[in-house]
Amino acid sequence: MKRILISGFACAMLLIGIVDAQSQVARIYFKDSNHDYGVIKEDDGVAYYEFQFSNTGSTPLIIQRVETSCGCTTPDWPKEPIAPGKNGRIKVGYNPSGRPGAFSKTITVYSNAETPTVILQIKGEVIPHVKTPDEIFNISIGGKLYFEKTHIPFSRLFPGKIYTDTLKFMNKSSEVVKVAANAGGLNFLTVRVEPQSIKPKQVGNIIVTYDPQKRNDWGFVMDRFMLSINDSLITNTPISVTGSIEEDYSALSASELEKAPRVEFNTTSYDFGQKAEGEPVEYSFTIKNTGKSDLLIRKVKASCGCTTVQPSKNILKPGESTEIKALFRTNGYSGRQSKSITVITNDPKSSTTVLRLSGNVVKK
Repeated sequence: MKRILISGFACAMLLIGIVDAQSQVARIYFKDSNHDYGVIKEDDGVAYYEFQFSNTGSTPLIIQRVETSCGCTTPDWPKEPIAPGKNGRIKVGYNPSGRPGAFSKTITVYSNAETPTVILQIKGEVIPHVKTPDEIFNISIGGKLYFEKTHIPFSRLFPGKIYTDTLKFMNKSSEVVKVAANAGGLNFLTVRVEPQSIKPKQVGNIIVTYDPQKRNDWGFVMDRFMLSINDSLITNTPISVTGSIEEDYSALSASELEKAPRVEFNTTSYDFGQKAEGEPVEYSFTIKNTGKSDLLIRKVKASCGCTTVQPSKNILKPGESTEIKALFRTNGYSGRQSKSITVITNDPKSSTTVLRLSGNVVKK
């Protein structure tokens, strides 16, 4: 009986010890774990918020580290232990610069608490920076006129349609400036300046109209024109106009597509292996019309370092084929090389095909 009493007493003391050990922990309690900044301005700089917490445990609380889901969020936390019953804060700064629109970020808190990991969240919406005229018009032409851009990308251009776009500019000088466009020789391009005499701080327009039918080309095209300021031609900063002239096949019916030409190549890539510098690479690609109407080879254009011989036929009847001869002169090249040849046809399903010559050139 005595042994039983002693054993029972020992078990009770052990249980008390375990319960007491379990109660000797730090506990972290946050008043809130989410914060909505609402709407903030990009121009207002870093937005701060403090997450308040308490140690509701019985031993000191140690914040080991705090990690954020984005470098735009900067945390600050107490480095000293937080005694039981005491409070602390984790200060979070969100930098909205260059980050317009809605955001949602997390902050992960690691500590020695009973629950060692806690995730906090911030969210909001950033109103983008409103650019000043000086920021918008920052490309100088002639030192007097400043443009927001000097390039008009027309993207896809379909012959038979007319395209128009506008460049804006500002006169940042202290005098009235006379402006004119020089697009001589580009009969497919019409350029109009409004107003032709522009006052200081006034914004003007350069209206560009493009007629791809008159351009008489296919595929990617680039053209440039220059401006005159007070009757002086500015040659070092031309305005560029780009686009891709393509046929519009969107209106073709199913039966028309069935009767269309089809382009087919024996291969679209040729690996020439290894060549010594100066040793030319020659290869002939075979192009065949496997469709039901005439295939028009509209354009064959080689990339830098590669030349081609135009095919002997530019119109292939159904079943006919011809060759596109490629020549890559390796002088001045070394290492891995890849040269391309763009072939444009009237195949509505594959109007543009890129052929490639690739391999290694060993330098002498």
